[in-house]
Amino acid sequence: MGFIKDQFLSVVEWEEWREDMIFWKWSQREIKKGSRLILKPGQDAIFLNQGKIEGIFEQEGDYDIESQIIPLLSTLKGFKFGFNSGMRAEVLFVNTKEFLIKWGTKNQILLPSEKVPGGIPVRANGTATVKIGDYTTLIDKLAGVKNEYYVDDVRELIIGQLDQLLMKWISTEGKDMFNLQANATQISDGIRTDLDMQLSQKGINVPTFAVSSFTYPPEIQAKINQVAAQSFVGDVNTYQTLTMTDAIAEGKVGGNSTMGNMAEMMMGMTMANQMMNNMGMGMNQQQAAPQQAAPQQAAPQAAPAAGGAIPKFCPNCGTPTNGAKFCGNCGTQLG
Repeated sequence: MGFIKDQFLSVVEWEEWREDMIFWKWSQREIKKGSRLILKPGQDAIFLNQGKIEGIFEQEGDYDIESQIIPLLSTLKGFKFGFNSGMRAEVLFVNTKEFLIKWGTKNQILLPSEKVPGGIPVRANGTATVKIGDYTTLIDKLAGVKNEYYVDDVRELIIGQLDQLLMKWISTEGKDMFNLQANATQISDGIRTDLDMQLSQKGINVPTFAVSSFTYPPEIQAKINQVAAQSFVGDVNTYQTLTMTDAIAEGKVGGNSTMGNMAEMMMGMTMANQMMNNMGMGMNQQQAAPQQAAPQQAAPQAAPAAGGAIPKFCPNCGTPTNGAKFCGNCGTQLG
């Protein structure tokens, strides 16, 4: 039985694999003669000695540790004595893929604004991608004290920085506090740069970061929608009329209520004023028309001269006669 136990073949592999696991450590177990390393797609294996990297293996496959791995680990002193008694080692398995993280602010962020005392409360949400960048830094800052690390751990790091970074980059790029979405790309780029710089100190890179949407409290969003609608209509009176009409159509006003009667009366007065204005404009146009046409009227006609004498001007069209018996313009007989 002792012989069989000594000859047991150890397998070094990522045993607790999960899609959301960033790294996992095969830690402090014996590697004996005949042991094998199994490396699956998307995994790197890092052999460690006292927290220092001895070798990194990136190609998937099934490796014989004694013949294929040990020759590359020249500084791993324990292996020089063979596997008769086995030796303890650490192998860090790293997930090499790029992870997608969905994030959202935990609390409302109060953005300073002269228009809103106390600041504008805003929430935001979006996505980011992260991946392991530098193995040496990762081991020094994280893997040296942790046996596994998950996407949720990185999400917590990101969310912990977001409030400050959002305030910084909204103040820098948010030219309109009530329409932050228009500058979402510039705000996102600034946050990504800062986040990448901070997380790289733990060996993690942030390739992308995006703000999907900014959200205001319902009462502020309602005011934003109101201002946008008024701007779209253009005329305040027209906007008020449309708003009142919509309210009556939706049954929000009307009936026998005092508020409904007042609302309908106000709308009636508004419409009456508009009709009077339109009528006044029409009358002004009619009065202006004869004045414009007056200069085009023909010169006053001269009355025919008494006793058959030829008049100086044609009594029909006013054209000078020059002593002729017929008007040269209209043919009227002159004498």
